Amino acid sequence: MPVTRQLPTPESADLVALTREIAAKELAPRVADAERTGTFPREVFATLGGAGLLTLPYPEEFGGGGQPYEVYLQVLEEIGAVWASVGVGVSVHSLSCFPLFSYGTDGQRARWLPDLLSGERLGAYCLSEAHAGSDPGAMRARAVRDGDSYVLNGAKAWTTHGGEADFYTVMARTSDDGARGISCFHVPAGTPGLEFDRPEDKMGLMGSTTATVRFVDVRVPADHLIGREGQGLPIALAGLDAGRLGIAAVATGLAQGALDTAVAYAKEREAFGKPIIQHQGLAFVLADMAAAIESARATYLSAARLKDAGRPYGREASIAKLVATDNAMKVTTDAVQVLGGAGYTRDFPVERYMREAKVMQIFEGTNQIQRLVIARDLAR
Repeated sequence: MPVTRQLPTPESADLVALTREIAAKELAPRVADAERTGTFPREVFATLGGAGLLTLPYPEEFGGGGQPYEVYLQVLEEIGAVWASVGVGVSVHSLSCFPLFSYGTDGQRARWLPDLLSGERLGAYCLSEAHAGSDPGAMRARAVRDGDSYVLNGAKAWTTHGGEADFYTVMARTSDDGARGISCFHVPAGTPGLEFDRPEDKMGLMGSTTATVRFVDVRVPADHLIGREGQGLPIALAGLDAGRLGIAAVATGLAQGALDTAVAYAKEREAFGKPIIQHQGLAFVLADMAAAIESARATYLSAARLKDAGRPYGREASIAKLVATDNAMKVTTDAVQVLGGAGYTRDFPVERYMREAKVMQIFEGTNQIQRLVIARDLAR
């Protein structure tokens, strides 16, 4: 069922309507097969890029959509409601462009951003390592200055679009000064020494390629350094605040898709002489699902509006990610329960929704890390 939205302009309402139309016509017919076979839908990202939906929160002067975050996130939610893998991919692409836009020089932005925001290029974000997931300050991947270049060595785990992206935003250690020894680099795909492991065989989001990226004497020019040496971790953490809102929106869309499926089934399936939605015990489950989704949506929009106003929003982003992803896990589990035995089969998408919801509680900072961020902010 269409979500009731309050959007700031007629243009933004048109963008959401366009997204819903593209999702129905281009995404919905492909999602089941792609998720079953683990096929990366690169052509879908080209379609979204061509419609101007891949880079909405960036300025028009660089080729972006010039939309506020509250609009971008609602577009992302509409995508996530139909195909979570694609929603996550759009969020990751936006995250991979963030360091260049926010910390790059005027020359770097003019040189790279129009191409990255054209919709024809897809990005990846290389932060986590196998031993340094929730503790990025413990990373070991290293970049050593050598004349007018840096030479990168090491590995980055859990990279969305690993092996599929056109560019990689990479955090690597440039000194042994702990968290202050990390720097950020722009690494184009095809750079010699850039290698990729076999994609992870995951529980869900099989249409989203996740792989370890390896750097074997990867040489990048010194002018591919984004920001200053040692500024990488603050850049990464600032980007994650925005990325957490993206995941909150996708999780909310995923939950909405599960609710829509459950309501449609409950209106058709009969027990004891009437549709099961008319039985109070099940109707209350659906009502709680709807309440959880509306709560998640309100939470991520509140954080987005703070961001759009230029105000601090880190704690609110963590709250939104925590609430939306925990609610998505509960809603999708309940959707399987509403469908009963049918929900446990692959004849309906709710079992896939439940598997996809699980990782939402893990990436972009586990929900335990979100609680830590929130608690530390409260203690200040």
